[in-house]
Amino acid sequence: MTATKNLEQETTGALQELRVNENTNDSPESTRKFIESSTPPSLDEVETILGYEFKNKQLLEEAFTHASLGESISNERLEYVGDSVLNLVFTKEQYFEYPNLSPGTLTRLRAANVDSDKLARVAVKHGLHRFLRHKKPLLEEQVEVPKALADLVESIIGAVFIDSNSSIDIVWKVFKYLLEPIIRPETLKIHPVTQLYEVCQKRNLKVKFVDSWREETSFDVFVDNQFIGRGSCRDKKDIALNRAAKDALDNIWKILDAKDVHSI
Repeated sequence: MTATKNLEQETTGALQELRVNENTNDSPESTRKFIESSTPPSLDEVETILGYEFKNKQLLEEAFTHASLGESISNERLEYVGDSVLNLVFTKEQYFEYPNLSPGTLTRLRAANVDSDKLARVAVKHGLHRFLRHKKPLLEEQVEVPKALADLVESIIGAVFIDSNSSIDIVWKVFKYLLEPIIRPETLKIHPVTQLYEVCQKRNLKVKFVDSWREETSFDVFVDNQFIGRGSCRDKKDIALNRAAKDALDNIWKILDAKDVHSI
């Protein structure tokens, strides 16, 4: 089983935990079609997890309010802020921590640390998903699961940033521990697409990516005309491409091992 599939199962299970005391009078069909939250745990616990006390509690409530509730506020605007702040925080920290790294390597390092899959694991690891207020049919199927949880983390970052009078230093202080393990140059992996081409080039294998993202939000990967991997993402095409390459890398060793056996 691939790492991507493991993450999907892990985060889907996390979203399913949001189901709270369904009405026993509902029909099985209604119960099957809807996952609805009632009263989530107190947000005071979130402040304990973060180690940060909000001056404006409304920002904290907004960060955990999904747009599916149809209320006057949602976490979409805070997500927008948090996404930019997270990139800025890593840009600043990496610039001073690694004075000899090239801009290209710094960019890859930052991208690895703000990756949706990594942020989704942060939400699950610290139990932040349990506080999300939502009302969405089949949430775990209709939302790209890792992205849904990553958006939540970005919303919280945005809320802390606004509440702290736009202090990126406070944001880093709050989230540095939560974002561990931080990916560093020595642990930075090669981009999966690049890695796949390098592996195949060394063995004279032909790689082909079939772009079906517009129709099916996915990419298929063929090596020497043999299907070897697939990746999908509803929201971002490059994430779908990366997942396809990762899946192909996980599976290509089976082909290589088989070829090695036949060559003996």
